[in-house]
This record gives sequence, C-alpha cells and structure tokens, in this order.
Amino acid sequence: MTQTVDLGAIRHAIAHAGSQTTDFDLNPAVSPPKTDLRAAAVLVPLIAGADGIDVILTKRSSALKHHPGQIAFPGGKVDPEDATPTAAALREAWEEIGLPLGQVEVLGTLASHVTVTGFRMVPVVGWIADAFDSRAEVGEVAEVFRVPLAHLANLDNYRIEGRLWRGQRREYYTVPWGPYYIWGATARILKGLADLIAHDQN
Repeated sequence: MTQTVDLGAIRHAIAHAGSQTTDFDLNPAVSPPKTDLRAAAVLVPLIAGADGIDVILTKRSSALKHHPGQIAFPGGKVDPEDATPTAAALREAWEEIGLPLGQVEVLGTLASHVTVTGFRMVPVVGWIADAFDSRAEVGEVAEVFRVPLAHLANLDNYRIEGRLWRGQRREYYTVPWGPYYIWGATARILKGLADLIAHDQN
C-alpha cells in the first residue's frame, strides 16, 4: 500500500519520537556495545520530489575503512567545535553533499540510535525547501541519490535479514530501493520514522 506523507504528518511524528533505538533491538542475546559511546549526528534530509517528498541518502565510498559502500545519511562524529548534534549534522551535510546550511529548516530529531560500532547517533530531520546542486565529497561519498518517502514510510517494504557478526548472528532491518540495499542503522532509523507515521495515520 502506498503511504502518502506530508510535512504535517512528519512534524507530528517527530513530536512523538521515543528516546532511543539500537542496533541490538532485534538481537537481545548479542553482546551490547561499550558504555562510553561517542557522539554522532546525521541529517535526514527531506526535499520535494516528482511525486511527493524524497529522502536524500548517500552511498559511501568503497575505499573507506569503515562501512565501505554502505547506504547512509550525511553525517558523522560530533566535533568539539560543534555546539550541538544539530550543528554537527548540518556541517556534515554541507561537507558530504554540498547542502548549504541556510537552506535547511530543522523539523526536530528522532530517537537517538546506538550503533554496534559504539556511537550514539542523533538523527536530525530537515526540510529543504529549495533545490540545490548536490556534490559528493571526494573520497567519502560515492553517490548522492533520493528515495521517495512514500516507499520508506510503507512498513510492508521492510524485511529482517541477518548475518554473522563477531561470531554471533545479528539480525537487522532492510528496506531496499532499486539497486540500493539500505540496511543496518540507516534502515532502523527509517523504520522508526515509518512506525511513527503509521501510528499517527491509524
């Protein structure tokens, strides 16, 4: 079923976001991450598309040491000069995809997400009212692309898959789109948003 989503529904969903999700939600028997988590932030960039709202995502460079080739939101570690996680997310979006800071209306944040790699990541949702020329950061980002929010908000498009991780089977959400295999923390954050939207529309 196609899910029609507008900005009003997104604002309402964000207002009811929980406090935390983790890469271990589906894996209670897997050893949890360390407690001294590093701060990170990502931007969930929303922009008008041909048939509604799109979400901008990136494909990480295959040359990277960590998470090569994976689908991700623009984002990264919160640096000392970043006043807030939101500031970090906006800075990283400028660096990674060329999104000007002044073009983003921050709508709010979703539940923070704890990753298996030891980060506590804050997803910042932003609305981009005007088109911009995306620019993939050389060496970090292989591709910048869009996925219709209607696809990502449809809970029927999510699957649970798994693989061995450090000798234990780890299960995770996936939400593929065309040639893009969206999984792990990115899919979990999107699933959380989809859950909120579905709850509001029921």
